[in-house]
Amino acid sequence: MTNSDRFSAASDVLWRHWHEGTRLATLPEAVRPETRAEGYQVQAHLEQRSGAPLFGWKIAATSLAGQAHIAVDGPLAGRLLREKVVESQGELPFGANHMRVAEAEFAFRLGRDLPPRPEPYSVDEALAAVDTLHTAIELPDSRYEDFTIVGAPQLIADNACAHLFVIGPATTARWREIDLANHRAALTVRGKQTHYGQGANVLGDPRIALAWLVNELSGLDITLETGQIVTTGTCVVPLPIAPGDAIVADFGLLGEVSVRVV
Repeated sequence: MTNSDRFSAASDVLWRHWHEGTRLATLPEAVRPETRAEGYQVQAHLEQRSGAPLFGWKIAATSLAGQAHIAVDGPLAGRLLREKVVESQGELPFGANHMRVAEAEFAFRLGRDLPPRPEPYSVDEALAAVDTLHTAIELPDSRYEDFTIVGAPQLIADNACAHLFVIGPATTARWREIDLANHRAALTVRGKQTHYGQGANVLGDPRIALAWLVNELSGLDITLETGQIVTTGTCVVPLPIAPGDAIVADFGLLGEVSVRVV
C-alpha cells in the first residue's frame, strides 16, 4: 500500500465515523499516521470530500493546559469545512456530539493570500493580510473514543477535533487599536452558566496564534487564501452544552455571536 493509499484509507475511516456519529479507539495500524506531517496528509483528504471551497482553518491546543490535556507538545491546525459552518443567530444540529462543549474564539478573515515561503511570517506581516475580525463559537468533537491518548498525528488526521463552527459578523470596532491579549470574553448557555476568559489564553495573544497558523501552513507548502477564516482557539474554558441550548459569546465592544443547538 502506497502512502497515498494509506492516507486516503485513514480519511475514509474518519469521515465515516464523523458522519455516522460513531467513534473508534484508534486508526487501524496499517493506515495510522506516524508523524504530524502524515497526519496533515490524512487531513487533506478530508478537505477533498467537501462539496465547497475550504472555509478556513482552526487551531486546537492553544494553551498549555489544553496541550497537557491531550498529551501534545504544541498547537494543531485543522480545516473548517464550509458545510459545517453557520452564521450567528443560526441553528446547528446537536447530533451525536460526544465532546458536548462550546468554545468562544477570535477569528480573522484574510484580505489577501499568504503563500508559503522559507522565512517565517512575523505577527505584523500576518496581521497586515487580515481584512476583518470576527467573534466565533466552535463546537468541537473527535472521532476517537478517548482523544486525550491517541497523540498528535492521529489528532491532526482527525482534523484537530474540528466539527461545527459559528461565525459572527465582522466587528465594527477599531480592533487593530485594541489589546486583544487582555480583551475579555464571556461564553454563556442561557439560563445555565457563564465562563469568562481573555485573548491571552490563546498562545498569549490571538494575533500570535494567527501567525502560528500562517507559519504552520507555510511549512506544509499550503497557501492561506484570501477570504479564508482563521479561528484562533478557545479563549475560555470550554462550556458544557446539551441539545436545545442557546449559546452566546459576548466580546464586549467587538460584538457577540450566538447559536442554538437543536
